Amino acid sequence: MSGSLLVIGGAHIDRRGRIAGATAMGASNPGRWFEEPGGGGFNAARNLTRLGHEVRLIAPRGGDAAGMAVSAEALRVGIDDCPIVFLDRATPSYTAILEADGNLVIALADMELYDLFGPRRTRTLSFRAALAEARHVLCDANLPAETLTALAAEAGTRGLPVFAIAISPAKVVRLLPSLAGLEMLFMNAAEAEALTGARPDDPAGWPALLRVKGLKGGVVTCGAGTVVAFDETGTASLSPPRLETVVDVTGAGDAFASGVISARIEGLGLGEALRHGAALAAITLRSPHATAENLSRDLANSYMPLVPDAEILS
Repeated sequence: MSGSLLVIGGAHIDRRGRIAGATAMGASNPGRWFEEPGGGGFNAARNLTRLGHEVRLIAPRGGDAAGMAVSAEALRVGIDDCPIVFLDRATPSYTAILEADGNLVIALADMELYDLFGPRRTRTLSFRAALAEARHVLCDANLPAETLTALAAEAGTRGLPVFAIAISPAKVVRLLPSLAGLEMLFMNAAEAEALTGARPDDPAGWPALLRVKGLKGGVVTCGAGTVVAFDETGTASLSPPRLETVVDVTGAGDAFASGVISARIEGLGLGEALRHGAALAAITLRSPHATAENLSRDLANSYMPLVPDAEILS
């Protein structure tokens, strides 16, 4: 592998209710309930660990059973877990309602604890020691804007590439002050629009809009539609493989980011990195979990023939 990856961001409880039949809005729907540790940063950390990368996680959580469940899952998959525990607080949670086909109806994010992870945390000796041992950094927009800005600045002084996950349209704007310090930002079209205030007629127009905001590298997904990516050397697009069955959409975006990050830190070009991201997303869409339990490098490689070549746009 290409050195350790430090992940700083969301690690909480995901709760998902899946409707059994046709969705009836404003009414009680039969279905089933499922709960597991999740979060943008945590999902990516699990994926990257399963791909064989050395991952350290720094994430705030509460001093409750939910926090202990997150810690136990990190230990189970081999993540070097370094939590910031607030003993008198509840661990954040994400609660989603899914249609029978796995698509999201609505979700509620109870994430106030993350606001306590202020920028002073980036100045502690333990945090600086973790940065000193890292080769790459991944953060997500669950953290406060001031913390993300301080993190990007500190990583920049050390020459560390910083990847970021947008999380949601409401949260991605927290990254606006630190866009210039990011190596690559992973977002969907709604999150990209929240950053730019505009939406191009053609997905190929995203790089120009995002570069104006100071971003030097990014990936914009659009569900099953065309994915567009750019870096300082060019742009590329990809049509993800069509899947006959989607079990659960939860974690697919985090998986896409994980595949691209893994490929990029191993030196692959933009087009091939997109293909790796699409392969991991496909694996996750076929799993009932936010990260596929059977994910491995061999499984990811076995999906690569299903993914078309990326188109280099410039």
